[in-house]
Amino acid sequence: MGKIVIIGNGIAGITAARHIRKMSDDAIVVISAESKYFFSRTALMYVFMGHMKFEHTQPYENWFWKKNKIQLIESQVTHLNTANKQLTLRSGEVIPYHKLVLALGSKPRPLPLVGAELAGVQSLYTKQDLHLMEQNSQGVQQAVVVGGGLIGIEMAEMLHSRDIHVTLVVREDSYWNIVLPKEESEMVNRHIRSRGVTLRLGRTVQQIKGQERVEGIALDDGTDLPCQFLGITIGVMPNTGLVENSEIDTHHGILVDEYLQTNVPDVYAIGDCVELRNPPPGHRAMEPVWYTGRIMGETVAQTLCGKPTAYAPGIWFNSAKFFDLEYQTYGFVPPTPREGYDSYYREDRKNERALRLTYDTNNNIVGINSLGLRLNHQACERWISMGKTLEYALAHLEEIDFDPEFYPKLNRSLV
Repeated sequence: MGKIVIIGNGIAGITAARHIRKMSDDAIVVISAESKYFFSRTALMYVFMGHMKFEHTQPYENWFWKKNKIQLIESQVTHLNTANKQLTLRSGEVIPYHKLVLALGSKPRPLPLVGAELAGVQSLYTKQDLHLMEQNSQGVQQAVVVGGGLIGIEMAEMLHSRDIHVTLVVREDSYWNIVLPKEESEMVNRHIRSRGVTLRLGRTVQQIKGQERVEGIALDDGTDLPCQFLGITIGVMPNTGLVENSEIDTHHGILVDEYLQTNVPDVYAIGDCVELRNPPPGHRAMEPVWYTGRIMGETVAQTLCGKPTAYAPGIWFNSAKFFDLEYQTYGFVPPTPREGYDSYYREDRKNERALRLTYDTNNNIVGINSLGLRLNHQACERWISMGKTLEYALAHLEEIDFDPEFYPKLNRSLV
């Protein structure tokens, strides 16, 4: 029996801790400088918007950890000694480990411009960022958010909920079109604008203006946009700072094999900080999303408990929300036409709901997109894994319809 230390208490680290406890009596220590207790990062926006309190974002009661003999330490790890299997905390305390799991997460990608350090300029990722946003948004009338990803749209909605005029500046010529096909991207464009947010597409920030606090920005077309808040949401990158001066191999992220083990014995890495040396077919080397972090946590727990298990994320899945427009994607849906694949796409008459079925040359379904609909996760995965045909799908749409009470059903106007 040894001590398993997990650095990071996000979805990957906490899933690993919970599943290790189910299978083992090993001592488990979880260390995080961000917060003592695990919380849902995607729910931070709803705290800002007043829909819930921070404690409501915690899926487990505070007594859960002691009851399950999972020790929580709220501190920062300042040094890692893999030769002696020891960690040093900010307080100077030394923590020994038998096995180490690095669940270090991501960090926001910085905007490389003078003025990014001004008051009122920030990213949104941590609990501390949420508190900073509370301060930075006080008295603000005009805000600019830079970046066309999921965090950007969340920040725009948060600010908009407080009657702050928001301009969303996106480098691409249509929102998130590096991921979404043309029709879905255009539907999101319309939805964002319908909510009163100004959308500036195909533009980049050239200058940040202000003395002590941000006062505005200049775009690449010469346009000046006044603002008292500037959100930087141009993506995230693996948080590898702790291991950069260690024996642990890194590239863009912490390099791991199919068992999520680093090149150093007894050291594993999971979640957003990971870069797979040999990613499974249909997956990228880095996939910093909630569901892959959860699967990595479950997988590494099996290995640490004596059941070596290769990471198998299965069929790709992600979900998001653009203001009131819900989005789900399953399997392979290329953003631009790809040889050997075609798709069936329909929008409803109000252009507020859409379904895309991507299929191969054998008419087998390989991917599904939905906007403004809720689909049955298991049924969608079953269609793709079983290679159901387009003809079958169109005749059995009710199988993928997820219909909670009061939610509009997937209707035949989409066929």
